[in-house]
Amino acid sequence: MRSPTCKRPEIQGCRVRFAAHLEMKKGGNMSNNYFERVSSGTPTNLWVNNVTREEARAGVAAGAVGCTQNPSFPWKILKSDTDSAYANELLDDILARESDDDRAIEILQFELVREICRIFLPMHEASGGKQGWVSIQGNPFKEDVKSMIDFAHYHRTAALNAIIKIPVTKDGLKAMRILIAEGVPILGTEVMSIDQAISICELYKEVSHGMKNPPVMYLAHIAGIFDEHLQAVVKDGNIDVNSDALWQAGIAVAKKMHQVMESRQYGVKFLSGGARGLHHFTEMVGARADVTINWKGTADKLIEQDGPVVQRFLAPVPFNVTDELQNKIEHFRQAYNPGSLKEEDYESFGSVVRFRTSFESAWLKCRQYVGERRTRS
Repeated sequence: MRSPTCKRPEIQGCRVRFAAHLEMKKGGNMSNNYFERVSSGTPTNLWVNNVTREEARAGVAAGAVGCTQNPSFPWKILKSDTDSAYANELLDDILARESDDDRAIEILQFELVREICRIFLPMHEASGGKQGWVSIQGNPFKEDVKSMIDFAHYHRTAALNAIIKIPVTKDGLKAMRILIAEGVPILGTEVMSIDQAISICELYKEVSHGMKNPPVMYLAHIAGIFDEHLQAVVKDGNIDVNSDALWQAGIAVAKKMHQVMESRQYGVKFLSGGARGLHHFTEMVGARADVTINWKGTADKLIEQDGPVVQRFLAPVPFNVTDELQNKIEHFRQAYNPGSLKEEDYESFGSVVRFRTSFESAWLKCRQYVGERRTRS
């Protein structure tokens, strides 16, 4: 996808930065921040997650090449220090013309994400559509096939660089089958298992075969939430497992998933997300992948620490680590071994449920807030 020539100053500036980025990738001199050094010296790139407008601009300046948002985004922005007044002004305008609270939240999310898309659009245009994607996901309480397709069509009108985020569940795969054929760019999310990754990759391979211009396709492996879930499973079940092995679980799945995708040459791009610690970025360095992290508390800390760029992803996970995890934690075993889960199992897989529940919780808080604000107005 190549954008028409544009003389807007911000796009011309972004073209210059993108050209410099390509030179760095070729091994040019680079002595700037941590993420720029990661990008120049490895195939790994930074994305930022659930950002305010200020954080989005800071992310772009720091070297971020994409952005993810999830259904907790409207609630975060409504309560943010910098964008709360702006979001509430948008919401009040929406409530004046929309009587349904859920629909009002959906419109608010659309408008908020569209503004983030504008910040990344110059990069998207300057890179010929290779970078600058911003994801948007629908109402977590409406994840039937028809609703996901309807949301996708609506969300694509936000901007040229809006990429549609859909969970890799049985219904999500059905929706993606239709959308891929339509040429819609997709980010398959809530991927916790090798089976889910294979399902989405095989689907893309099948549907995109023979297409002259197949749409871009990413999958998001949620390593951090997976780790968080395993820690809860271990605690609740009083499982005696080596803490050092447990610390490596999500990245171990990521390494195997990445290896499967690379060896089979699927053509689906790998994104790692759901970070719950700095290591969920640093341990991914070296992967041919993008890694999405929150700006506040993660990206800013890594810039502040300015640590060495080490391609840790290339180091194999020791067999004694994966053996212990498989022997003691069924959830890890199911995630790690292909053939453990069927498509109908994906939606109810424990770590997937944990991730979705967080979205539902934020959406419910947003719904209550909207109802109260409507009553006061």
